[in-house]
Amino acid sequence: MRALVRSNPSILWFLGLLAAFCLGVTFLAEATGTGAISTSFVKTLGKTLCLCLVAIAMDVVWGYCGILSLGHMAFFGLGGYAIGMWLMYARTEIIVSASLASAAIPPTPQEVEDAIASQIFGVVGASEFPWLWAFADSLVLQLAMVVLVPGLLALVFGWLAFRSRVTGVYLSILTQAMTLALSLYLFQNASGLRGNNGLSGLQNIPGLGGVPQSVVSIAFFWVSAVALALGYLLFAWVVSGKMGSVVRGIRDNEARVRFLGYHVEGFKLFVFTLTAIVAGLAGALYYPQAGIINPAEIAPIASIYLAVWVAIGGRGRLYGAVIGAASVSLLSSWFTGGGAPDIDLGFYEIQWTDWWLVLLGLSFVAVTLYAPKGIGGLIDLVAERRAPSRSRDLGPDASALRKTEAAE
Repeated sequence: MRALVRSNPSILWFLGLLAAFCLGVTFLAEATGTGAISTSFVKTLGKTLCLCLVAIAMDVVWGYCGILSLGHMAFFGLGGYAIGMWLMYARTEIIVSASLASAAIPPTPQEVEDAIASQIFGVVGASEFPWLWAFADSLVLQLAMVVLVPGLLALVFGWLAFRSRVTGVYLSILTQAMTLALSLYLFQNASGLRGNNGLSGLQNIPGLGGVPQSVVSIAFFWVSAVALALGYLLFAWVVSGKMGSVVRGIRDNEARVRFLGYHVEGFKLFVFTLTAIVAGLAGALYYPQAGIINPAEIAPIASIYLAVWVAIGGRGRLYGAVIGAASVSLLSSWFTGGGAPDIDLGFYEIQWTDWWLVLLGLSFVAVTLYAPKGIGGLIDLVAERRAPSRSRDLGPDASALRKTEAAE
């Protein structure tokens, strides 16, 4: 652990700032503090922490390994669907059981299951559970699906793509095609996930009907913060040491790393699959706070936004991904939620709900042209280490010290 912190000094800074932020929000929240922060804003902050986690995953696969994946939000959405199935089933079961309890003849388990299916799928004209819902009644199995579904999809897709040595823009197009195909499939009512209606009412956690949303929101906020901290530590370990050197080497010169004898495809597959699993876990925490998930959340544009967040924050820096995701997410909520005042130019009124995406696009272009290291690059300038003193022994003997070595 000491070696990890020594190679990544940002870990202690990040964990310290995250802890201070969480304590501050807890002190100001409605459920646990002064009430200065509304429950809806606590949910927004909790969702932002989840987006920061998936942004870190994206930064590792793109900023460190050089794989521009335009499909990681698909894994994020699959994690949300996996936990959302249990949330809808368990909540509907409580409602159906309560309504059937007053019947003269107690219902059979099959009647209860049929009533649950009709309640959930009546909106798409169905009354039976699809095979996808085979484990929806089990929280443990659905939590396993949160990990297995994104992980297996990434493993199969990555194995097929990497063994064929597809790289660069072609790999990005393939990941985008995978995401598009998945979203188009989920839009169909026959997909078994309620088509365009998606899964709703996810904020109503089964068994916590009497608990105020203010308490539920602060609990999810803390769970999201802990997940982000653990994710940061995990990926800091991945990009450190020998593994980190190989991963960065693949990004900079894949052919040379392969020539040195490393199994490049194995490293890429490991990074791609691991980041997909973490993205799925982030989605499983995000959507119970959002309350609804539909196929639009998996559309390719969502993954493009994710890449923009990482680029703005500064790819190749874990904290840069956090800065980019948090900044863009909170600004998006402010501009599109009516927080930013409209600007009346006399001949035209700028309404930020319509112009926010234009502003985001211009920000991406500006960062690409004038600050390619992103916002995180500014932190690097401030925290840049001084050149070591010339009296420091950098070589095997005192005469080995050279000006160029001292400047490194």
